[in-house]
Amino acid sequence: MLQILSELRKNKNWSQAETAELLGIAKSTYAGYESGYREPSLRALIQIADLFDVSIDVILARKNQTTVLELATISKMDSMVLTVDGKPLTEEETANLIAFTRVRRELG
Repeated sequence: MLQILSELRKNKNWSQAETAELLGIAKSTYAGYESGYREPSLRALIQIADLFDVSIDVILARKNQTTVLELATISKMDSMVLTVDGKPLTEEETANLIAFTRVRRELG
């Protein structure tokens, strides 16, 4: 969760102070979430998920064993980021995924 919160915030180009202000909490509280010193309450998790427009599962890095890919709607200049195991795909990995899908469709 720590890395994901930091990535979500950085993708928005927000400081910890700006993020805390948007959440209506102290900067030290939010910094504690990112550092692991504090754990957000369920209410705080919902507010954070709403702020970043992602599901709580994305924030908690929960894995569904039947799902290989998860689409995290991390808003960065109106784009979406495709992630695998909670890590964003590189441009090369995305190109490989597209190529694989095209081949599978042709065989299909």
